[in-house]
Amino acid sequence: MPSFDLQLLTTGPYHEMLLAGLALSLQLLGITLVLALPLAVLIALARLASFAPLRWAATALVEAVRNVPLLAHMLFWYFGAPEFLPDSAREWLYNHNFEAIAAVVALLLYTAAFMSEDIRSGIRAIPAVQLEAARALGLGFLGAMRLVVLPQALRITVPPLLSQTLNLWKNTSIATVIGTAELMYQAGKVETATFRSFEAFAFATASYLSVSLLITGLALAYHHRFPTRTA
Repeated sequence: MPSFDLQLLTTGPYHEMLLAGLALSLQLLGITLVLALPLAVLIALARLASFAPLRWAATALVEAVRNVPLLAHMLFWYFGAPEFLPDSAREWLYNHNFEAIAAVVALLLYTAAFMSEDIRSGIRAIPAVQLEAARALGLGFLGAMRLVVLPQALRITVPPLLSQTLNLWKNTSIATVIGTAELMYQAGKVETATFRSFEAFAFATASYLSVSLLITGLALAYHHRFPTRTA
């Protein structure tokens, strides 16, 4: 009968490899989330702008990103985009952990495109009279958005933004295809070295589930503390 080798996961070099992979996955999540939220807000505002070329450009960006699989984005930014750089720059990137950088770029654009649609929906859910009242008080479009509309819109978009954050956490696993040493990559290396598939991927599964539940719990606590209200 097969046995579960707990020591493989709690001590030794394989334990350290799995923890290093988990740490990198969390870093990909944190960095991407911090950068994606403001970028998503900018894209959403651009899609609502009265200047038609800006609105068309933002729409084209969102549709182009959302309708291409994340796997294709990963491969493009790691293998395709560097081809446009000088040889010296490309060599420097590949010698300085370019796998993680390309993963962040792909995850950033992909996540921001989806989040921007949620934020745009939240902005459009705010009654137009609030924006008109803010403009009547002397605020410009950006000022009215920043002080009046966006605070309300972001609050009511917490549930869909939570969903996108969970998707982002799970999407970090796709970075393994370009050699990023995140959790799935390290679990695969441990499985290859030890032939202990169950232990390696049980650790990965438990890690993804634990972080997902933590994100859900924090979001529910925030939503309970600040219930959604719109005027």
